[in-house]
Amino acid sequence: MATLGLSKVFILDKYFTELQKFWETEKKLQDACGTSEAAQLEQRLRSLGCELVTLRSRLPPALHHSRPTTPPTPITNTTTSANSSYHNTNNNNAATSSSNNTNSASGTTTINTTSSTTATNNNKNAQTHNGAPLLPPNFPVGNGTPASANSESRITPNSSALADGLNSSQSFLADGSCVKGGMTGGVQEVEDLIHLAGPLTEDAVLKTLHARFCSSHYFTNVGPILLSVNPYHEVGNALTLTSTRAAVQSPHLLRVVHEAVRQQSETGYPQAIILSGASGSGKTYTSMLLLRQLFDVAGGGPETDAFKHLAAAFTVLRSLGSAKTRSNSESSRIGHFIEVQVTDGALYRTKIHCYFLDQTRVVRPLPDEKNYHIFYQMLAGLTQEERAKLHLEGHSVRTLRYLSEGDVRQDEAEDARRCALRFESWKACLGVLGIPFLDVVRVLAAVLLLGNVTFIEGQGLEVDIQGGSHELKSVAALLGVSSAALYRGLTTRTHNVRGQLVKSMCDANMSNMTRDALAKALYCRTVATIVRRANSLKRLGSTSGTLSSDSNESVHHQAEVASQHASTVGTAGSKASKSMSVLNNAVKHATDGFIGILDMFGFEDPKPSHLEHLCINLCAETMQHFYNTHIFKSSIESCREEGITCEVEVDYVDNVPCIDLISSLRTGLLSMLDVEGSVRGTPESYIQKVKVQHKGNMRLFEPKANHIRSFGIHHFASRVIYDASDFLDTNRDIISDDLVCVFHKQSCNFGFATHLFGSELKALFSQDPVPRGVSFRISPTSHTDLQNGDEPVSTLTQDFHTRLDNLLRTLVHAKPHFIRCLRSNCSEKAAMFDRATVIKQIRALQVLETVNLMAGGYPHRMRFKTFNIRYRLLVPFKKLRRIEDKTVDDCKLILEYFLRSLEDINKSSTVAIQWALGKRHIFLSEGARQQLEMLRIEMRHRAATLLQSVWRGWHFRRRWPTLKRNLELRARSRTVRPRPQPIAGTPPPDVMDRCDQKTIQQTCSLFGLDLERPPPVPPSRSYTISGNHKMGYPQTRVMKRNFPEEGGSDTVLLKGESVVVVGASPRRGHLLVDHQGHSFHVPFQYMELKPSAQPGVNI
Repeated sequence: MATLGLSKVFILDKYFTELQKFWETEKKLQDACGTSEAAQLEQRLRSLGCELVTLRSRLPPALHHSRPTTPPTPITNTTTSANSSYHNTNNNNAATSSSNNTNSASGTTTINTTSSTTATNNNKNAQTHNGAPLLPPNFPVGNGTPASANSESRITPNSSALADGLNSSQSFLADGSCVKGGMTGGVQEVEDLIHLAGPLTEDAVLKTLHARFCSSHYFTNVGPILLSVNPYHEVGNALTLTSTRAAVQSPHLLRVVHEAVRQQSETGYPQAIILSGASGSGKTYTSMLLLRQLFDVAGGGPETDAFKHLAAAFTVLRSLGSAKTRSNSESSRIGHFIEVQVTDGALYRTKIHCYFLDQTRVVRPLPDEKNYHIFYQMLAGLTQEERAKLHLEGHSVRTLRYLSEGDVRQDEAEDARRCALRFESWKACLGVLGIPFLDVVRVLAAVLLLGNVTFIEGQGLEVDIQGGSHELKSVAALLGVSSAALYRGLTTRTHNVRGQLVKSMCDANMSNMTRDALAKALYCRTVATIVRRANSLKRLGSTSGTLSSDSNESVHHQAEVASQHASTVGTAGSKASKSMSVLNNAVKHATDGFIGILDMFGFEDPKPSHLEHLCINLCAETMQHFYNTHIFKSSIESCREEGITCEVEVDYVDNVPCIDLISSLRTGLLSMLDVEGSVRGTPESYIQKVKVQHKGNMRLFEPKANHIRSFGIHHFASRVIYDASDFLDTNRDIISDDLVCVFHKQSCNFGFATHLFGSELKALFSQDPVPRGVSFRISPTSHTDLQNGDEPVSTLTQDFHTRLDNLLRTLVHAKPHFIRCLRSNCSEKAAMFDRATVIKQIRALQVLETVNLMAGGYPHRMRFKTFNIRYRLLVPFKKLRRIEDKTVDDCKLILEYFLRSLEDINKSSTVAIQWALGKRHIFLSEGARQQLEMLRIEMRHRAATLLQSVWRGWHFRRRWPTLKRNLELRARSRTVRPRPQPIAGTPPPDVMDRCDQKTIQQTCSLFGLDLERPPPVPPSRSYTISGNHKMGYPQTRVMKRNFPEEGGSDTVLLKGESVVVVGASPRRGHLLVDHQGHSFHVPFQYMELKPSAQPGVNI
């Protein structure tokens, strides 16, 4: 296996880009109408040919084609001879190079079952001859037959075969992208990239992903790691559990879920499915599919109460936490860690943990982006009566300042209809969670109207309100406080000066900042309250939760406290090890038995980028570092510690310097920001100190515009320029006690608003006087954090960094399963594969390095005892010693039998099967692990078949006498069936005891019965009952199957079609359906209630 350096990769990508331009120009030349246009295109072809020759000369020699001794022949429709000679050369090389190498001294065994990758197969680039580039390998020519790299085939400027191949395989766009088409070839059949033939290059990986994308295969494995390419088929999808109901279940995701459940049930160790990728790569959609499949495997399916409550929670949170950005119309601005408690393979409890960062979007969305979806849905879905109650009459997106500052362009008819439907669903799901709908929309309406309250400088000391105080009175009425008290809370500030309380009036700028702080506090605290409510639903086992119910508290707060306690137990000798043991036991107890699905922020590059985006990209950097540590670093260091030599050297890019630049304890950008905020510095002074401190850091660069308030960081994905103008104000993240005390129950009659500031009010009114010049966090703070003092315990960046560290502590103690998500294009076009966009993500996520390690390295290691327990069934029982001291000998015996079984494996496999014995572990390649698992499954299947056949034979032989006797009796009874004899001693019936006709008539007249006609059917009810609700007619229902099933009628009700039920049918068990002017009597089993027509249950 071979890989390319980073600079060579860029040259190779440039080479193929120019080659693609050559092909496009040649096709234009074929369609040229005039001679002048043809002359220009020929000149363009010559210049591109020269550029290709120059780029080819800069490529490493290993990638060049061997110089042919005879002139290359043009491509014809017959390529059999060239291809056959190519395959013959490969076979000869394979016969020469493939052998079994066993190094007994080092304990390393390698089985080379791969085909030769020498100079003949190393040719991955197109050779040029007289300005005409050769075809790249595996490019379909003519009838789709791949042109081999060694066939010495070239194209001429007027080659029609290449044009046919282009038309038959793919449709290229002017920007180098490719629309999904009928690409042919065998690369789409490669479900695991480690099975790619030939050298491992970015081009080979890209071609495979492209071919699978064109054949509608969007998931590809790299060993145990899964790659997912977002096809953008459902751009308007709400990305909830309900919206993914009709999605096709992927077997690749099901395999990940089964593996996580299996490992958790077998080992009891917590599992974590980690999704990572850029913003818009489909992480949230994939997480919903995973959660749905997890319920199908271990949770009883979507009909359980736990699933319905979780689906309702996600429907509510998606509207509150999603917004349209430049790169993603359904961008998740809230990170989720979904904890699913599993015991003995059965799910019994779920919990959601949210990471809310983008608070500034509530009051100031970026120019080309939108605010959170819930505001637009609320304006589209509220009735006129509800608008009047919420003081929103006459308001629209363009009249509300918090919305008009963002993108107001929209298809009003389509967007309004979609937003109204989502709002109805959101309203119903609030009822499922037990949250009063009117309380939540009152707060949201108050947030919108707060933006229209603008303070300006007045005549005296007090500030005035632009346009009058009508908006302020509406906000005060919605929040249940007086307008005068709200005005004082927004415009006055209490200061503690040497023990004396001094009140001062704020200027217009400070008052507007306080208004924005109140809007952000109301919104993020509402979200936190909904999350707490969703997590506090009473379920089985809810008293033994592992995580705090407060959505703002650090993840695994119990583990954090245990960590602080353990660090004080001792610091030297046995005491230190004892403290670590206490910590590990505490963390293991806190995280035991769960399967987590992590959907955190994806990397993004908005313009301009603010402090929240810096924290989001820090989270993406941290997840990338966790991946690098678990996949690359741990594998390399383990081999080095145990003296294992690996032939494949993985040159991965470590992003620790970037993480240190941002989050280092003293000199990091976030720490310096906290220090600058404490001394009340300015953005200019902060930028100047950053440049002085990190003058020689290669990760920090100065933008070309040389703006005094901006700086740039070279992240793992791309370079991002940040605007630090609002860094200090955003990081301060405070709200004064003058404003908090307005919502005390004595002055506020809106209990939900008082509840939002419950912890702060409890701490504030625990002592006098009130207010006393203290500040609180905008985001909700637990009461325990406020017991240390009135001041906020941390800034925004400190709190986020603490929660991120606690999340990493949880992930470190779990077995990770990685899913790497990729965007297929940047414009969210369905079924469009953009080469430049995908190749950039492949480099950022280091997919090629991962494939190289999985194909030729030792990515897996197992302790001898664990290996022995799992694979000892491959060896006859009597040959194993089964003594703890002889575990290593048993492992060698297992490997010996495994080596014998490899003789029957297909020699055309392209994966190296190798292993090595270390000091404490057995190191396995991915190919060896896969083969071991296949043999284990096959052995267990044969054993199960043998057990079943033996038991069934024994059981049948045991039952055979009885069965034979019954068969004989049955055969006799078929010939003559004797008349049953009366029971001995029973007298015959008396004729006089029979009822005469007169008695029967008297009985019928007494009870009102008529023997000629059956009793009348009781009248049908004028309603149906669903849950605890009465539902009258008409009703909207959905057909569960076709009616009539035989289809003999002209009008047929099809499965999935919506019909209107106008009432009960006179036929028993039927309903009267009116459809397209016809009436049908349809059995009620053929229909189900439409979710939208079922109040309170539309989840």
